[in-house]
Amino acid sequence: MPRPILYVLLVLVALSLIPMGLLYRSHHQAKSQPRIQVVYDMDQQFYYKAQTENPFFPDGVSMHKPPTGTVARGMLAADDTYFRGVAHDTTFVQDIPVKVDRQMLERGQQRFNIYCAPCHGGSGNGNGIVNARAQALAEGTWTPPTDLTSQAVIDRPSGHIYNTISKGIRNMPSYAAQIAPEDRWAVTAYVRALQLSRNATINDVPAANRAALGR
Repeated sequence: MPRPILYVLLVLVALSLIPMGLLYRSHHQAKSQPRIQVVYDMDQQFYYKAQTENPFFPDGVSMHKPPTGTVARGMLAADDTYFRGVAHDTTFVQDIPVKVDRQMLERGQQRFNIYCAPCHGGSGNGNGIVNARAQALAEGTWTPPTDLTSQAVIDRPSGHIYNTISKGIRNMPSYAAQIAPEDRWAVTAYVRALQLSRNATINDVPAANRAALGR
């Protein structure tokens, strides 16, 4: 290749690096003027000042109260017993931290039948329709659901059951997105009711009602 052509090519290559150098310089040099924006996105937007009127909302208020049940960022640990099922020493709480009544148990039964019964069965002993189908396929990759009325689960703290619903365990996924915290405790209470029903004795029946059982 003739030398003049080679020199021209070298000059062209050097010139081609100038735009990239200018771009780098423009991105790394302080400027007195704001950059040109074709689409502003959210960099610059109008906002309402505190305690001013806002016609967007029906009540015309700019500062709204947080929705009921909202937990401030960084304050979740203030009520770990309820939201995580653990005590201050990070151990699972033994008892359900809210009042258990008939309405709560009925709600827990409803949520249990929707999300838990397909695998664990309506009685909680692990014989749900999903498990029956997996056993029929006999593919060898299925892990049977836990019998929720077994002694092993009975001995677990209530916080452990709540945590299992929240985070899942082994092959069971988390149901935190589907079941709200209050419903997780309701399901936990219903699981306790199932355990009691499967392991109850005549001594657990009020004396006034034992005659109806033929005792």
